[in-house]
Amino acid sequence: MAKTYDEIMKEARGAVPEVSVADVEKLLASSKPPVLLDVREKEEYREGHLPNAVSLPRGFLEMQVESKVPDKADKVVTYCQSGVRSLLAGRILKEMGYGDVSSMGGGYAAWKGGGHKWVQDFKFSTEQLQRYSRHFLLPEVGEEGQAKLLEAKVLCLGAGGLGSPAAYYLAAAGVGTIGIVDDDVVDMSNLQRQILHSNDRVGMPKVESAALTLTALNPDVNVVQHRTRLSSENIMELIKDYDIIVDGCDNFPTRYLVNDACVMTGTPNVHGSIFQFEGQATVFKPGDGPCYRCLFPEPPPPGMAPSCQEAGVLGVLPGLVGSIQALEAMKLILGAGDPLIGRLAHVETLGMEIRIFSLRKDPKCPMCGENPTITELIDYEEFCGLPAAGEEVASSADAA
Repeated sequence: MAKTYDEIMKEARGAVPEVSVADVEKLLASSKPPVLLDVREKEEYREGHLPNAVSLPRGFLEMQVESKVPDKADKVVTYCQSGVRSLLAGRILKEMGYGDVSSMGGGYAAWKGGGHKWVQDFKFSTEQLQRYSRHFLLPEVGEEGQAKLLEAKVLCLGAGGLGSPAAYYLAAAGVGTIGIVDDDVVDMSNLQRQILHSNDRVGMPKVESAALTLTALNPDVNVVQHRTRLSSENIMELIKDYDIIVDGCDNFPTRYLVNDACVMTGTPNVHGSIFQFEGQATVFKPGDGPCYRCLFPEPPPPGMAPSCQEAGVLGVLPGLVGSIQALEAMKLILGAGDPLIGRLAHVETLGMEIRIFSLRKDPKCPMCGENPTITELIDYEEFCGLPAAGEEVASSADAA
């Protein structure tokens, strides 16, 4: 039998108790606060909402509520702008088996008008709402996660084979500040794999070329150019303003330098390396897993690990590994998924095998072990058996 609006509302009020704004404030201050469901449209939610409220527009309620509130025994309080839509939403929840559901009378208007605490999330521009719309659909990202990305600061060491795809995807994802460290210029031989650069930029500083590409892709991104050689004299100053380091270096002195500086400052280090047809990536997060020295206490003898310039590299390989590095950096920013902390992803492209190896923290590690013996940065060229800084050593931040 067809029902009128008044009849439907009468049934909703009979099924769903209304609680006052004051009652909700008390519930939120209790030892077990309820789940707050804001059933207004996203545009309304963005203008302001109750702290810790879950946004679930009325039109998506039936489809998404079981993923947002999996336990149907939880106490749930729905609210909208005035208290009407929340009653109808509460009725649906009751029909779906949620046992303890109430609606906040007067809605958000009464809450805000009564002087109670409310919050407003990151203000996205119209263009940003379009640009990141596919991220908004992911529960692990959403608008809150996208705001974290826009506020994050990531330093990419190298604008070469690994740094190019890593920085490119970080920029596309909306990481707000991307620093690029590289003292080299674009060479024709780079273009087979270093996708930040182009033919007409041969001879241009790589940091400048990178900035042109990244800002053209996404004007939201602030690209900070560090045209310098990474060294023990400047690394602490360079990394202090960044949340995460993406290490795309191609030589051992710099890898040890980056590792030690990150351990000393507690900065996560997303590491990648490549060789011919093979690559690997891992995350060194101080305090939560091993560091680079746990894996490689001593560097190989000089000449035993040839560079890409000496041994070659398949052009697409750094694209795979650099993309993994970008993904791992984003997972750290979002606090989502299971980052490669204590694990190493190894990619062998000729046979297309991907293996994940477990890594163990070395309690005797001189850098992050129980009794560390390295307390300051050292002479890394000497440690690796290479010529001293200033002599012929590979560019310290030029990756592959």
